[in-house]
Amino acid sequence: MSRSERLLQLMQVLRRQRGPVSGQALAREMDVSLRTLYRDIASLKAQGAEIDGEPGFGYVLKPGFVLPPLMFRSVEIEALMLGMRWVAERGDPALAAGARDAAARIAAVLPRTLRRELETSALLVGTSLRQVSTAAALEPMRAAIRDGLKLKLTYRDKQDAVSHRVIWPFAVVYFEQARVLAAWCELRGDFRNFHADRIVELEPLDEPSPRRREILLYEWRRTLAASGLTILPESDSVLF
Repeated sequence: MSRSERLLQLMQVLRRQRGPVSGQALAREMDVSLRTLYRDIASLKAQGAEIDGEPGFGYVLKPGFVLPPLMFRSVEIEALMLGMRWVAERGDPALAAGARDAAARIAAVLPRTLRRELETSALLVGTSLRQVSTAAALEPMRAAIRDGLKLKLTYRDKQDAVSHRVIWPFAVVYFEQARVLAAWCELRGDFRNFHADRIVELEPLDEPSPRRREILLYEWRRTLAASGLTILPESDSVLF
């Protein structure tokens, strides 16, 4: 492990702590000597990190410090690049463009060696055998979720029956061969999961959802867990 990676890992370890942690405990987790640990803490302090404490009393990192320039471990670089490549390959046009822009933005602020690792990552995403088609655009769904607004939609179920609904969207689930909008449905008075390719029409409403998306997401997950259900595109018992 390079010294820069070790400093980054030490920052991560300190961020996880809720209170002071002894030098001995930090050295054990970092797998370094106490002397090396004290030297690394001194280096972080010299770069602006507010680390309270001293040998024998423990250390605690005050929030708000980020190592300049932006730093990642090699495995984090690989994870970021794989995720962005997946979105660029499998996402709708807006998300794909966002992934490419994010990759360029991250690369621009990385040190040269890490930038090279990002740009030459050997973790690739294969082309999908079947393109996912969606009758309704996904961007309005994501925008409504971000803004906490209701959506009005016309939906065609698997029996080809058409219904008109007002929903409170809170998540889009990306499966390999399907995109699913999770929402509270006013028509059914319950959670429902809508195949994006069955949405015939979609209209954002200038009306806020009565409940925050974090609460809806939490309760949705609890409902699924209590029912022993798993969200799968082919599950007739879950997707309507």
